[in-house]
Formats: sequence, structure tokens, C-alpha cells
Amino acid sequence: MALAQLSRRSVLSQLGLAAATQARKPNIILMMADDMGFSDIGCYGSEIATPNLDRLAQGGLRFTQFFNNARCCPTRASLLTGLYPHQVGIGHMVNDRGRPAYQGYLNDQCVTIGEALREGGYTTLMTGKWHVGEKKPHWPKDRGFDRYFGLVSGSSSFYRVTQARPLVDEDKPVMPKDDSFYLTDLFTDHAVKFLDENGRGPKPFFLYTAFTSPHWPLHALPEDVAKYRGKYKIGWDELRKRRHARMIELGVVDKRWPITDRESDVPAWDQVKDKDNQDLLMAVYAAQIDRMDQNIGRILAKVKELGQEQNTLILFLADNGGCAEVIDRGKPGVPAGGPDSFLSYGPPWANASNTPFRRYKHWVHEGGIATPLIAHWPQGIKDGGKITHQPGHLMDIMATCLDLGGTPYPRTFKNRPVTPLEGRSLLPVFQGRKRTEHPYLCWEHEGNRAVRQGKWKLVAQFKGAWELYDLQADRTETKDLAKANPARAKAMTAIYDSWAQRCGVVPYESLERAAL
Repeated sequence: MALAQLSRRSVLSQLGLAAATQARKPNIILMMADDMGFSDIGCYGSEIATPNLDRLAQGGLRFTQFFNNARCCPTRASLLTGLYPHQVGIGHMVNDRGRPAYQGYLNDQCVTIGEALREGGYTTLMTGKWHVGEKKPHWPKDRGFDRYFGLVSGSSSFYRVTQARPLVDEDKPVMPKDDSFYLTDLFTDHAVKFLDENGRGPKPFFLYTAFTSPHWPLHALPEDVAKYRGKYKIGWDELRKRRHARMIELGVVDKRWPITDRESDVPAWDQVKDKDNQDLLMAVYAAQIDRMDQNIGRILAKVKELGQEQNTLILFLADNGGCAEVIDRGKPGVPAGGPDSFLSYGPPWANASNTPFRRYKHWVHEGGIATPLIAHWPQGIKDGGKITHQPGHLMDIMATCLDLGGTPYPRTFKNRPVTPLEGRSLLPVFQGRKRTEHPYLCWEHEGNRAVRQGKWKLVAQFKGAWELYDLQADRTETKDLAKANPARAKAMTAIYDSWAQRCGVVPYESLERAAL
């Protein structure tokens, strides 16, 4: 009799859980990589092992024309608010440049995903890199997150934390007792803990995990590096060719688009003398992505354990393209990977990360702003494994989260007017429908600027002339059509100028002078 009663209780319990899950709003998990190129994960053409992300892609949806803002702070500002970065006070980075659009922290004319979803009944959780306000009262718990553990500033050693850039636990700076941690693992430890403590009740949860992988410094665990050591002695030229071929085979890029020429600051591989060291740099970078994917697997396992796998939207993207910055701040002569090193992988490997596109992080050519976006949601994306070429921008994440949560975007928040939402929901794309595109999208970072309208893109480097490209025929931006289409270039320049005035953009030269 006892066993029968137990069995009956178990069945009722399972039915109750199923009913609760059915009635519950979708949970949302948003994960972001830091300084990762468009071709750096397996399902977008990479040789790097990313089985967990690949599994999400196989059961979900991959976007081929999704865009970020070319740099960490502006991207995070748009991701969190659904607005352009200048509209929320982060037109550059977190330093205050004395102008409203460049104050260096989120202003009070915007709401964050955390604030809006919490109003809609969600438990809001965050781990990882914040980087949209380094001083109180501009930390995550000040801006709508119920729980937080991470780094409020930018880059950091993966093995050590300093007093200048401490970790923050909830709302207090903390220093680990020792250096026996790896930052990617530590962020995930707290993500899993938050899910375990907050994902079992009736309230839906929103978790934002912002990894610092694979941002420099090149720090990775020896067992992960060993998987890749020697694989990159083929060199960056051959790596780009192989990735490009896989991307075409996967349908991520169009075979009509030629791979770009090697960037001017990248030598031919056969001219490189320190091939073993170059192999090590890329092996460590690959290991950082590998370890990030392992930790994504830990988060997915916890969601499954909670019985919320079917009812959870998972989104993964990157904050900008591969980074060409040359960094060497560690002990002289110490090779990449360990705690005493502090290196980047430089322009040659960044050029490979951004295959097949031009330029890097900072720039607004495709290599700087193109990001993978994977969306996985079993209850909402029924026909998994597909690719969509519909364009989108990370401003759309806010609109999508509110759409799924049945939460209206507020006109006011805490008795202050809120800037109208710029993002548009991706839900129609999840449902296999064509959504109404943005009439245009604009970018500006450090004087690099662009506007996209339909298939056309007008783009310029700082102090450079406008270039015009037909992205449908030439997304790799190899054939400038500005001189052949002066009327279109002029009309799109007017769109950019109007947007810049509306959003408070100022010439980058004036910001440079102000910083002196």
C-alpha cells in the first residue's frame, strides 16, 4: 500500500509540475561571449569544439545577419535597454566625456531588461561582465537584477582579481581567498547556483550570463590548451580558407561572396618565423572558447534538472568581432596561457576569427559587427536546425524578451519618462514568419560609422570616405559602389546624419580633444 501511495503521489507531483510549466511564462537565458569572431564556433564554421552550442543550433535557429555594436560597452548598453548606445549614455565606453550621450553609465531615461522583466513578474539573475557603469549606484542590482555575481568592469585576469577590479557578490566587492579559480568556471558556478535557488518556484526566471571568454588575456587551463596545440601550424591563411569552405557548406555565408583579402596588418603565414608561438596563441584562444562551451553545458544541464528545458528560451551571441588589439602586459618572456602571462592573439588570428569579413572589433565593417545568434526554445521553435537570413540587431533582444514575457515596454519608470523602444521582437522569426524589418540601422563607434537600409550598407572608417555595398551580392564588402550610386549614397548619408543628431552623436575628434 505504501508503495502504491508513493507512486500515486509521484504521478500527481509530475502532473502538477507539468501543469505549472504549461502555465508559466517562458524562462529566458541570455548568454554572451566577449571578443569572439563570427566564425569561432562549430555551427558557424569553426574547428573549435563547441558541442553544446552546436546542439542548441541543431534544435533551434541560427541567424546569419545579426549585428552588435562593435565594442563591449556599446553592445551591452543596447542589449540591456533595446536602444542605441548613445541614447542611454554609453556612446563610447565607461569614462565620462562630459556629454549626455557619453556619460559612461546607463542614464535614467532607459529601463533595463532586468527592470522591465522584474515588473513583469520575473526573477532576474545575472553573472559575469557588466561594464555599463563601474561605480555605485550603477551596478546590476541598482538596475533591476535580483541576484548578481561578476565583474562590473571590463577585462580581467582569469586567475587573479585585483583590488582595483574586484569581483562583486550581490552588491559588495569581494576578493577570493586564493587564486584557485578560473573566471569562466566561477561565473558559471554562480549561474548554476542562482538557477538552483531561484528556478524551482512558480515565477519564471531571466538569467543573463556575460562571459569574459575569449577576451584577452589569453588564459586557459592546460588540459584545454592541449586539445588544440599544433592544430594551428597550418597558419591563418589556410585556416580562413577552411573555415570559409565550411561556412558555405553550412549555409552561413553565400558562395557568391568572395573571402576578403588578408588584412594589411597581417603577414603571409609563410613569412612568419615564430610559428610555434603563434600556434600557441591561437590554441589558448580556442581553449577559452572550448571551456566556455563546457560551462554552457553545465547551465543547460541545470535547466534540464529543473524540468524547464522545454519552456526556456536560450539565446547566445557575441559582443563584437574578433579583437586585433596587441596586448603584452605579463612577465616578459612568459608564454600565453598561464597566470603570469597577459597577451592577446593579435590581428592575424583576429582576421581568421572574423572569416570571411573585413576589419575587427572597433570597426563597423562586417568583421566588427557581425555576430552569431543562436535561439533555442523547444516550445516556441518547433522546426529546429534551420538558418534564417533575416537581419536583426541586439536591440531586438529587449523587445523579444518583453514579447515572450507578456510585459509592456513602459512609457515611464520611477516617475521618469523613458526613451521609446528601438528594438523589434524576433518572435515572428522564431515562428517561421517574416517580420517587418527596421527601416534602417545605424552604428557609430570612435568615428567609425555605418547605416544599413535593406540590402544596402553605407560604411566609413574614422576620417575615411563613405563606402557603399550591396550586401545581398557582396556582404564581404569587396566592391565599393559609392561612385556608381551617388544618389543612394547621398540619401543614406542623410539618414545617418539625422540619426546621429537624434541620438546625440558628436564627431569623434571632439571626444578625443576632450580626453586630452
